[in-house]
Amino acid sequence: MTAPKTREDLLAFLDSLGIAHTTKDHAPVFTVAESVALRDEIPGGHTKNLFVKDKKDNFFLLMVEENASVDLKTVHTLIGAASKVSFGKPEKLMEYLGVIPGAVTAFGAINDTGNNVTFILDADLMENDIINCHPLNNDATTSIGRDDLLRFMEATGHAPLVLKVTA
Repeated sequence: MTAPKTREDLLAFLDSLGIAHTTKDHAPVFTVAESVALRDEIPGGHTKNLFVKDKKDNFFLLMVEENASVDLKTVHTLIGAASKVSFGKPEKLMEYLGVIPGAVTAFGAINDTGNNVTFILDADLMENDIINCHPLNNDATTSIGRDDLLRFMEATGHAPLVLKVTA
């Protein structure tokens, strides 16, 4: 298995696509609550990412606005899962997206070369012009334009679904 791509690899890839981005370093944050202190410094939509799977081992990354709630009992009906979803194991998170819990990010698509994960971007989040995601580690935040995020995802071979999955 090849080593997951790094933050430097990710930023170089964004540069190669001509995508503007800014990254701010900060202390590692593992939860939305810990990252709230950064809000004044980093404008735009801040994300919460849920790595889930159904009983047939179909994996999904749900990216929603940080304060939004997702009903895990019913979200499977919205995202095309074969059954109710549960959280994916950290080992699969590393294998597919190259990140640890607490650093989950849509940018993990760069590591999902086997297209094992379906990316679901919440419609409410995508109303923001700027989206903020971890650059494959949780000690920084990378800001990227909404349309550029979609372009990045497509460049990694993913066709993200923009759906309303929040309550």
